[in-house]
Amino acid sequence: MKPWHSLEGKTIWVTGGAGYLGSAITAALDTQCQQVVCFDLPGRAEALVRDQALVRTIPRSSDVNDAAGLPAAIDAVIAEHGLPDGVVHLAYASSGGKTLETLSAAEFQQTFNLSLTPTFVLCRALAERMKARGTGSIVLFSSMYGVVAPDVHIYRPPLTPNPIDYGASKAAILQLARHLAVHYGPSGLRFNCITPGPFPSPAVQSENAEFVQALRTKTPLHRFGHNTEIVGPTLFLLTDSASFVTGHSLVVDGGWTIW
Repeated sequence: MKPWHSLEGKTIWVTGGAGYLGSAITAALDTQCQQVVCFDLPGRAEALVRDQALVRTIPRSSDVNDAAGLPAAIDAVIAEHGLPDGVVHLAYASSGGKTLETLSAAEFQQTFNLSLTPTFVLCRALAERMKARGTGSIVLFSSMYGVVAPDVHIYRPPLTPNPIDYGASKAAILQLARHLAVHYGPSGLRFNCITPGPFPSPAVQSENAEFVQALRTKTPLHRFGHNTEIVGPTLFLLTDSASFVTGHSLVVDGGWTIW
């Protein structure tokens, strides 16, 4: 690989790294980096490393949605594995199947407490440590529903439309990345977002055939995304190929948001 495409010798952290999208990213980074630290809930990262025989990935059981505990957790991982060169932050929170009418104010706020606030804490803590080095790339994950509202017509009972707290928190992630890009740009740090479209997990695909077909018809490509298709855009933002890209939202949605 050309040097500006390469992640050779780099340490990359991936939060939510054992999920459907995260696992594809972690597995790809395992072949490219010197070291990958995969954060997920207890047992998940360990299972990924074991099942996919990853050799450069260190599993780390950690609740990165715990804003209060994050600074100490970050310090502990840095002490053990060093300051990362890049971070992919996929961890999120949502109220799940609540409708707009039944979602309480406390539940709405809880999504921000568990998703947006920890993202801010994570980014600031790492950026403040990266400043002295003068390099670092942090890739956050937004969503098509941080850009457009869900089409309620494709959610047939018992499914409920994607919840408002999720969309609002993902929209806020976009602005967070822009603000951080401006603040830390003079220190040589880059903040960007991947904004995925429809990437239904295998479980959703098998259990909700009608819904999945509706997802297909809403993209100009007439299909949904597969988790391997999120890898290239994510790795691009981590490498020096994207050295002049910051504050950007790289939309990977099969064209969902263009009409």
